[in-house]
This record gives sequence, structure tokens and C-alpha cells, in this order.
Amino acid sequence: MSSDTLFGSGATLPPAYPERAAWGTAPKLRQWQSEALEKYFHDSPSDFLAVATPGAGKTTFALRVATELVERGVVNRVTVVAPTDHLKRQWADAAARVGLAIDPNFKNADGRHGGAFIGVAVTYAQVASKPMLHRAKTEAARTLVILDEIHHGGDALSWGDGIREAFEPATRRLALTGTPFRSDTAAIPFVEYAEDRDGIRRSRADYTYGYGQALKDHVVRPVMFMAYSGQMRWRTSAGEEMAASLGEASVTKDITAQAWRTALNPTGEWIPAVLAAADKRLTEVRRTVHDAGGLVIATDHDDARAYAGQLKRITGESPTVILSDDAKASSKIEEFSAGDKRWMVAVRMVSEGVDVPRLAVGVYATSTATPLFFAQAVGRYVRARRRGETASIFLPSVPNLMALANQLELERDHALDRPEKDDEGFGLEDALMEAANREDKASDSLTKQKFEALESQASFDRVLFDGGEFGTGGEMGSEDEQDFLGIPGLLDADQVGQLLRQRQQEQQSRRKTRPAAVQAAEPLVVDHRQLTELRGQLAKNVSAWAARTGMPHGQVHSELRRQCGGPAVAQANEDQLQRRLQKLQDWFIGKK
Repeated sequence: MSSDTLFGSGATLPPAYPERAAWGTAPKLRQWQSEALEKYFHDSPSDFLAVATPGAGKTTFALRVATELVERGVVNRVTVVAPTDHLKRQWADAAARVGLAIDPNFKNADGRHGGAFIGVAVTYAQVASKPMLHRAKTEAARTLVILDEIHHGGDALSWGDGIREAFEPATRRLALTGTPFRSDTAAIPFVEYAEDRDGIRRSRADYTYGYGQALKDHVVRPVMFMAYSGQMRWRTSAGEEMAASLGEASVTKDITAQAWRTALNPTGEWIPAVLAAADKRLTEVRRTVHDAGGLVIATDHDDARAYAGQLKRITGESPTVILSDDAKASSKIEEFSAGDKRWMVAVRMVSEGVDVPRLAVGVYATSTATPLFFAQAVGRYVRARRRGETASIFLPSVPNLMALANQLELERDHALDRPEKDDEGFGLEDALMEAANREDKASDSLTKQKFEALESQASFDRVLFDGGEFGTGGEMGSEDEQDFLGIPGLLDADQVGQLLRQRQQEQQSRRKTRPAAVQAAEPLVVDHRQLTELRGQLAKNVSAWAARTGMPHGQVHSELRRQCGGPAVAQANEDQLQRRLQKLQDWFIGKK
């Protein structure tokens, strides 16, 4: 076997399906694929776990294994198990390009696939519903089973029980994943575990290709995380009005979660401002990557539709909206991937392997924050089509997201025996994630409790890249923010880091040379009691005006800021608050 070429003559699948390989790699296999293939055929194992970062080319590697096993007569049937229906078709399309006819439309009720096919593509849910049917099919032929994103097969789930029962008799099993860890401790079928020094059993991969190495090889894009903070105000279920800065380190986890929800509320100012900033970034990227697209990941249907409306107002173009109950979701994804529309909005659409290679800008507008979900979300943006493409992801400046962004290159294994923990995020646990991708009621029950977002203001916080933090913060539209939004869309990882350091130094220099008069504009001592009283009075008057007119609280505050000037309520001084109170009084008595 030649280990450096892709497939036989006539086959055109590149190292990273469905787009061509990253710069400098086609038409040969990438080094990691070649090394993994050599190890696979040297060991000839019944089970093989390949862990490779999203966008590295796991599909191509697996299909190369499949074609070689078929040609050698080791197997005569191929079964692909994937998380979603969309991925079944994607696998079938890829297999067809290398001469393997896989049926993605097979249903359990069919009993058998057509004679023109060498195998089928099914979902984990499909196998779990009729495991004995799939076991019989597996026993009837020498079967290779490709388990795509195997981490879904935890034994605590029906999926795990189903695939163990169905595929235990398989001749060969090839497991693939880009995120080999879960937040629970359920063992994954057909995965080997070994104890570490602390006695914790961890998954053992047969071959691993992490994001850090892929970045050095120019196989994936460097990712910049654009973090945005701001002042939030909300009313709790007990009727108490609360205020906090998004991402403030000194507050409790509950306050952080509520401030986060306030930021994502479509009626406030935070999310429209961040969407506008992300669109500016997309415009900059499209100067050199002309078909670059953006994806907004929303929490639920209502938010997704609202965000889509805001993007239409910002761009003048209706974005593609992907909802979990839309029968046309798969075709809409394919249409967006093949086109050049600017934006797509989806409800937690981060299913592994759903490839839209032109995605270059993202907005993480969901409160789901487990490490697995975050890694899968980031994976939608990292696939590189040519050298120098970058990815930019806009997100709320909250501590756990900042930690996950800073640990992007950290390689994780699935650990057993560890204590169950609930401090990895405020969203769904991984065991519920697939159900949430199919139906949004699970998340809605967690997030739609009694809660009223009153006001949200956005401000630029910082940029996170390669474990470092850059930027000194700034108002929306400020020179400090524009420094980073305007970074070119085609840069190597080293160039990104160098430019970020340069922009940071320029900002620090500007702050040092800022005129003293600017610093002296505010009084040295502020009467905090007076400010608190004025803010409370303003909040009551805004509530009264909102009740009278039906205008959302956030819009009332926005209009007051537009007419009176000044920052968000939490940052406003006494004079600015007094002006807004007077303006409200004028509205009540009918003055212009």
C-alpha cells in the first residue's frame, strides 16, 4: 500500500472533504493521515480510535481505510454511524467520490439496503431504536463500522447500549472524534481506557492530531475570540432589580448567568451592537476572502428569529435561518455553504462534522457553555481552505467562556472515575445535547424562568488568541475596537499574534499621551448614594413610560441616550442622569 497518495485513479476526494486541502497539501495525504494509516494497517486492529481536530480530514482518513479494506477483501460491507441525518448524506456523498456506494436513506423498516450499495449510513438514534436489526446485518457480512463522533456513545445513553449490541460482531470498527471528552463519566463503547498516575481511567486514542499541531501545519485556521462586556440590568423572579457588568469577576455564578441572559436578550442593546461589530469584521474579511460567511448560534427559536431580523436591518440582506424542527434544514445548510450569503442564524446548530468551510466569523449568542459544546461550536469555523484564512468568534466576556477560549489548544481525554461536577457551564450537560439539537424545549425549560431583562449596553473588552489577551477595552465604535475589527482576513498564525501585539502597544501608547483634561473631566469624588438614588428613580420612570407606551425598557434607555448623550446607566454621572430624568418628564407632559 502506498501511504502518501489519496485514492486510486479517478478518485478526487481531497485530504479535507468537502473542500480542497489546505495550502500545500493536495494531492497527497496529509502527514497525520499518512502516519495514522500506516499505524492502522501495521496493527490491523479490530478497534481503532482516531482523534483529530475538526477540519483536519477525518472523513478522508476513514474512507481511505474503508477502500483499502474492501480492496484487500477484509470487509465487504461498510456501515457509517453519524449523529444526524445531515451527516449521513454528507458521508454518502464523500464515499461516492471514492467509489463506495453508501445508502443514506436506509430506514429500519426497509430491513435491507439495495443491491447497488455496499453499505448504509445511519444515525445513533436509528441504531438505538432497532439494535438487533443492525446486529443481524452486521453478522451477515464482513462489516467495517465507522463510528463518527464516537463520544455520543456513552453507556449511560440508549445510543451507547444500541451501538454495543449492534456492532459487537463487526469485523472492524473505526471510531472517530474531534472532541474526545464528555462532562459525564459514562464509558464510551469500543474505546480503551487506561489508568493514569492518579488512578483515573482515561480514554486512550490510537492516533491523536490536536489543534495546536494542525495550526502549525496550516491545516486549520487561527481563531481570534472577540470578547464584549457591558453593563446589564434585569429584574429577578422575586421582583428585585439587579445590575452588573458582564463578566465581572467579583459576582456570583448566578449573577453572571443572569447578566449573560440579559446580554443575549434581543430587546436590549448588547446583542444588536455585537452583531453590528461582527458584520464589520465580516466585511473586512471579505475584502480578501470574498465568499466568507458568518454564523450566529442562538439559544432558541425566538432568539434566532429576532437575531435574524436585526441582521437584516444591519446588512439589508435576509440571513439563512436554521431551526431544529425545519424539515428543510439540511438543504438550507447545503445551499448556504455553496453560496455567498453573508449570514446564517441557527439554534445550537453545532452538530459535529456539519461543514460550511466558508464560515469565518461567528457570534456565540447562546448560554450553553459546556467544554464539549464550546469545542464543537469553534470547530465550525476552523476548517482552512487556503493558507492564511483566519476565524473570528464574538462572544460575551464571561469567565467560563474566557477560560474555554484560552484553552483552545488543550488536548483532552475522556476521564472516568472522577467526581461529577456541575461547574463547567450554565447550559445543557452533554448527555442532553443531542436531544436539545433535535428539540428546543429542554433548553427553554432551563432559560425561560421568571426573568425580565431591563437594559443591556455593550462595550469592547479584549481579544483572546493563542492563550494571550490583547486590547485595553473601549466603547463601541471606538478607535480601540476598530484596531481589532480591521485586522486583515488573510494572515498566518504568527502574523496574527504579531499584529495583535502591535495593536496592543499602540493602544497603550495612545492612553499614555491622552490629554490630562480628559482625565480631569470627571470629579475626583463621586457621591455614590446620590448616583444610586438617581439610577433607581430613572429605572422607575422608564418602567412607567414603557408601561404607558409599550416600548421595551431597552429601547427607552436607547432613545434617552440618543437624545441626551452619555454612556449606559451604570456608567452615567449625576448630570447625565438628571438630563435623562428631565427628558422623561418632558415626554410625560407632552413636550418635544
